[in-house]
Amino acid sequence: MKKLLYPLIASALITIVPFLLTFEKGQDIIRGLFGFEYFAILLFIVLFKRVRGVLILLVALLLTIAWLDLQNLLAIKNWSTGWYGLIPFVTCGLAIAIVWQTKPFKFNAICFILFIALILHLEANNQYAAQPLAQFPTIDYLERTVPKPIQRTKIAEDYKNKYIVTDSVTITRDYIDSTRNNVIILVESWGLPLDIRRFEKQLEFFNGKTTAVGIHNRMYSRTRTAEREDLIKAISRDSTGHKDTTFLPQTYATNGYSTTFLFGGDSLEQFRFKYIHNIGFEHAIYGNGLDDSTMISKIDSILTESSPNHFIAWTTRNTKFPMLEFPNIYNSNPDAIDSAYTKRLTQTLSSIASLARKHPETRFIIQGDHNPILSPIKFQERFYKRWVPFIVLN
Repeated sequence: MKKLLYPLIASALITIVPFLLTFEKGQDIIRGLFGFEYFAILLFIVLFKRVRGVLILLVALLLTIAWLDLQNLLAIKNWSTGWYGLIPFVTCGLAIAIVWQTKPFKFNAICFILFIALILHLEANNQYAAQPLAQFPTIDYLERTVPKPIQRTKIAEDYKNKYIVTDSVTITRDYIDSTRNNVIILVESWGLPLDIRRFEKQLEFFNGKTTAVGIHNRMYSRTRTAEREDLIKAISRDSTGHKDTTFLPQTYATNGYSTTFLFGGDSLEQFRFKYIHNIGFEHAIYGNGLDDSTMISKIDSILTESSPNHFIAWTTRNTKFPMLEFPNIYNSNPDAIDSAYTKRLTQTLSSIASLARKHPETRFIIQGDHNPILSPIKFQERFYKRWVPFIVLN
């Protein structure tokens, strides 16, 4: 036990000295009591001190990590290296001197010691994170220097200040109007752009017609799930705990509405022929690759019927991924995909806006199903994860 104390003290020396020499009153830096990496290297230095080549490599590694650790501290304060650059050489030299005469542990014993030290650190960190036992300079350095992924989960303040932001998926039942026709539109891959200006440009198609504009969160990035959750009226459980879901088409059908679901693709996609019927639609209109403009014409024809009132749900297709002209899903040019996607989305939103103007007596509720997926990461990073827009018209 006594010989284990020397490398532990030596590793603490390398860890604490640069912290104390750069300390400022009032600073709030969480730092371990000893460097785990220093501790491991010092144990191996003692083991291989008679093997010249290995010893040189271990000493160089010790100095390198100590240098990175110093840079981590200086970066927090935005200080230059200056005379602080001497600290790693002094502390590492003293640490090697402290452990040099220590009797070496066997290789298996060193591995066991390091494992126990790591477990103790993790357990102590769970109990009191404000003062960790061990410090990991290399991990800290990588965390500080590697490129940070784009933040895509937390909605920016400019969105919150201008639009409705909610975690709710009850948009349809919150805004549906039981006194008139309703058209529920799910726009394929319509995600929320990180750039609010891009979103506002999309909104320009609906100027003068919007009743509500906002964004909400999707738990799952699946069109099929969005189709179902957007049409839920209520979920209940009986005495046995069995869950029963009531869908809006069922309710509106009992109130005398004609209920219709439209999708320009084949009914076999996602087994829509089965679950769309179970949701409660009386009529289902499918195509075999029909584009959005064709489906809008069909909706227009239904709305021109004099009676009865209509409850219509439509899932678009034009912006579905992967796109045929980009068969390589993840390695295609993101700018080219963005251009094609924007053109298609613009056409769909513009056509929806025209339809809404033609039928001011009808309530339109438009939502995205998920952000663009099955596309290059560089393109996906232009959108928030799991956040989609919604617009209520008329």
